Amino acid sequence: MRERTRVLLAHRHFQRFIVGVILINAATLGLETFPAVVAQYGTVLTVVDHVALYIFTAELIAKLYVERAAFVRDPWNIFDTLIVAIAFASTNGGLSVLRALRILRVLRLLSVVPSLRRVVSALLRAMPGMSSIVVLLSLVLYVAAVMATKLYGQTAPHRFGSLPTSLFTLYQTMTGDDWGNIAREVMSRHPTAWIFFTIFILVCTFVVLNLFLAVVVSAMDEENAEERAALEDSTAHIMEDTRAHTQQILDELSELRKEVAELRALRETAPAAAPMKAVPMKAAPMKKARGKRSRSA
Repeated sequence: MRERTRVLLAHRHFQRFIVGVILINAATLGLETFPAVVAQYGTVLTVVDHVALYIFTAELIAKLYVERAAFVRDPWNIFDTLIVAIAFASTNGGLSVLRALRILRVLRLLSVVPSLRRVVSALLRAMPGMSSIVVLLSLVLYVAAVMATKLYGQTAPHRFGSLPTSLFTLYQTMTGDDWGNIAREVMSRHPTAWIFFTIFILVCTFVVLNLFLAVVVSAMDEENAEERAALEDSTAHIMEDTRAHTQQILDELSELRKEVAELRALRETAPAAAPMKAVPMKAAPMKKARGKRSRSA
């Protein structure tokens, strides 16, 4: 029974069924944001929502039955359990915040779809490198904010009047949001301010932010390399088992051929030996009969 359940959970059609349930549940949760739809189909949406939740729960119970202690060692199983637990809390709770958390069930796609799992694994792998880049970016922003407050605080007090205001303005400049108007406003009193903004944008936008992409791409490459290595190892084991099985079959065929050859040899020698023994046995009575006839004559 456990092996059948394991095969069912790993089957491609079952995985597609779970993905379909997640997408349908996501659609129903989105439709609940339209008051007109809720007024007309509210009961149907609630039933679909509860059925999806029960399907997710049954899947987790089946996984726990199959994997037993190994269930808690898989981070994706813990993730799915938390999502379903939050869904039950939001269903039984009356707070709007808890009801809004039901949409977190859509995140189960991250654990069901293999390609999304690889992306999430790569992001988690990239976290140490990304944390270092965040520290570097924070240092650059802090230094630039202090300089901007000192240089342009009196020129544009609503943008660089204090350190927090300067940090927000420079963060806005780094993202490219209306930074041209900010620079023109400061350059109206300080014509050389373009040098500051140019250096800041080059360092933060074109260097530091691209480092995030570099770290993520590197992590994705490592993830794909490990996956390919694991696939090659599994393929090598399969090929080795296949070779061993093939060699065993060839050895058995060789033994069968030897036995068939021996049987053929015995079959060929047996008919030749049988007449030599049979002729004297049949000829003896004939000689005795002839002797009796001669005596009687």
